[in-house]
Amino acid sequence: MILTADYHTHTPYSHGKNTVLENAEAAKRAGLKQVAITDHGFNHLLFGLKRRKLSDLRRECTQAEQITGVKVLMGMESNLISVDGRTDMREDDLLNFDIYLCGVHSVLKYASFSDMYDIMLANYAAYKCGRRPSEKIIAKTTEAYVNAIKNNPIDILTHINFKCCCDLKAVGEACAEYGTYVEINTKKRHISAEELNILAQTGARYVVNSDAHSADRVGDTAIADELVAEAGLNLELIDNIDGRLPTFRFEKYKKGL
Repeated sequence: MILTADYHTHTPYSHGKNTVLENAEAAKRAGLKQVAITDHGFNHLLFGLKRRKLSDLRRECTQAEQITGVKVLMGMESNLISVDGRTDMREDDLLNFDIYLCGVHSVLKYASFSDMYDIMLANYAAYKCGRRPSEKIIAKTTEAYVNAIKNNPIDILTHINFKCCCDLKAVGEACAEYGTYVEINTKKRHISAEELNILAQTGARYVVNSDAHSADRVGDTAIADELVAEAGLNLELIDNIDGRLPTFRFEKYKKGL
């Protein structure tokens, strides 16, 4: 597969090593048409993007696009903060961004302690112990993912099932219904080939993203190459490779604001 665009990269606006321009330059060297700058969401207690920095980030994205000729999208990897599907991307934040990612992370300000327990603590404890979470916790995680997809114009779910477990069939069906992409993340192997095929049967579509925290990884596809080959996944289900570009729901949603 040849990557057309990388929609998940980080900069010092959260805890990436390289600047927006350096990521865009790396994208150009990799032959990409588009790159997204998607630093961690506002509620991340250690590395969250700051609202007061949004104008600076926009300026850097615009300048990087002018210098490199690569389309530079300003986005955010928002955090899922409640079982009812809330994220730390508020309604009044939406017009500031071009692309909307969302994932499960730790070290966050959650909506409540019970949300923190259901989404993160119980999952993380099971992960650290090398066991599968209880069916109750899996159901809560699934509910959170599905509600987030239904209630927010999320373009991409990032590294699904990394340090947490959900019902992939239910989440994949929600992604297919609402037009949210499932990410195949190449920073870590977050799902198995078998799980990838479970998702494929739901009608969900995919993007391959590097989750680069340094410019030298922008455009990297190594883990995806291995995983896709192992699963025998039809490459036509991946919409940011081989010259193709995705159609994102957030862009359509913003036109109605």
